[in-house]
Amino acid sequence: MPEQQPHLSRRVRLSQRIALFFLRLTGWKLVLNLPPTEKYVMVGAPHTSNWDLWYALLIMYGGGIRFNWLGKDSLFRFWPLSWLLRRLRGLPVNRRSRTNLVQQVVNLFAERDSMIVAIAPEGTRSRSPGWRTGFYYMALGAQVPIAFGYIDYRTKTLGVGGSLLPSGDIEADFAQIKAFYDEKQGRWPALQGEVVLKRSTPLHEPGAPDSTDLEQT
Repeated sequence: MPEQQPHLSRRVRLSQRIALFFLRLTGWKLVLNLPPTEKYVMVGAPHTSNWDLWYALLIMYGGGIRFNWLGKDSLFRFWPLSWLLRRLRGLPVNRRSRTNLVQQVVNLFAERDSMIVAIAPEGTRSRSPGWRTGFYYMALGAQVPIAFGYIDYRTKTLGVGGSLLPSGDIEADFAQIKAFYDEKQGRWPALQGEVVLKRSTPLHEPGAPDSTDLEQT
């Protein structure tokens, strides 16, 4: 699929221009190879630094991509914090519910015509023994693509580098994901874990993955 140019919509044109100007000024290149749909799960990796959140925002504003992140519903109960979190495109999820987090996200996809959910499968800035699989089961259950969001500090490129529609064969699909991310380098390579599966509970079982939120620290 050919690389796409950032879409400068009227509503966000100023913020996009500022983000693109900053990227050019600092020598970074924004790469966009987006799925041909308005609903998908976007992986964010590698994740080794607090700076990753800043660059994720540059991807969002520079690329005109409005992605959401997941947060505990208790954080969304009181104004003005609830207002701020929603403005930052947070989605409240209920971890106390009998409906597991994966199924809650699948339900949200079913209810909406467009939605992008960003997930950091490493789950931490520290070295991780593997990737949590909740993002995979969210995409599989919703039948939406998994987009490869990334920040490569070695080449100073960032953005979305392709996607795949999960087939249900997690081993085969993850081999494609691994092939892409093995070439990407985080800010602190020593904290970058190997791209391997960290097994989670399957989608339809009680207690399926509930810790795949995009880390906010």
